[in-house]
Amino acid sequence: MLSRRNKLLLLKVLSLFSVVRGYNILVIALAQYLASIYILAPELPVRKVVFDISLFVIVLASALVIAGGYIINNFYDAEKDLINKPRKSMLDRLVSQRFKLTTYFVLNFLAVVVASYVSFKAVFFFSSYIFGIWIYSHKLKKIPFLGNFISATLAITPFFVVFIYYKNIQTVIFVHAVFLFLLILAREMIKDLENISGDLAQNYRTIPILYGAQTSKLIISLLVFLTLVPSLLLIFKFDVGYMNYYFMLSILLMVLFIVLLFKANVRKDYVWLHNILKLIIVMGVFSILLIDVHLVLNRIL
Repeated sequence: MLSRRNKLLLLKVLSLFSVVRGYNILVIALAQYLASIYILAPELPVRKVVFDISLFVIVLASALVIAGGYIINNFYDAEKDLINKPRKSMLDRLVSQRFKLTTYFVLNFLAVVVASYVSFKAVFFFSSYIFGIWIYSHKLKKIPFLGNFISATLAITPFFVVFIYYKNIQTVIFVHAVFLFLLILAREMIKDLENISGDLAQNYRTIPILYGAQTSKLIISLLVFLTLVPSLLLIFKFDVGYMNYYFMLSILLMVLFIVLLFKANVRKDYVWLHNILKLIIVMGVFSILLIDVHLVLNRIL
């Protein structure tokens, strides 16, 4: 049996894991590696990519910055989250705001130190990334649409840094990036509908608050509809192996999403819609393996 002190310590660890959304960071790190192996550097041996110290450092620095980003975002949204996510907020509050800020600075400092192993350019890149996350959390997130756009841009930045590292400029990579960006942007706008109560209480100027839920739904529908363009290009124009089945399934889920979107009117409905987009994104990470099934089988057998 755990003592009271050990239970409290365990709860605080879980609280910090909840704040930094450790599960999201693990998925992003996995996505960076899979994208490197199957999309950005498919001509390199898998072993060379997996054991590339510079790539590991880039992924590690990305994870540290993202964790810090979640902390600073949680710090600024503490009051809003009490309304929108009361249960999660109570768990998050087991760790003091002072400790969160200290952890935020330590994580960012470690990220810059780690990045220095790669190059000065990497230090500059991650320093800019840290600043971008802070200015978004502090100021930009309250600006309608621009806040959503910046958030989606920051979300795909970990993939952009790997893209820069491999210097692989191909149209298919750009189309993949557009697909992911539009999905994330739509998800960010769904979150505005989902969190409208807390946003109103904290004077956030989001699209559903300024222009109404119907206008927000129309913009989200347009974004999801635009996502069909890269999906169809990746199915019919580019060779993505068996991953084309993922894009076919994504199209069906996006059609379902649009139908459910215009029927949605309460927070629970928007949470479901958010989860549909999140499911498409997470499935996309694992479906990267389908680009070259033979390579996967050769590694397993």
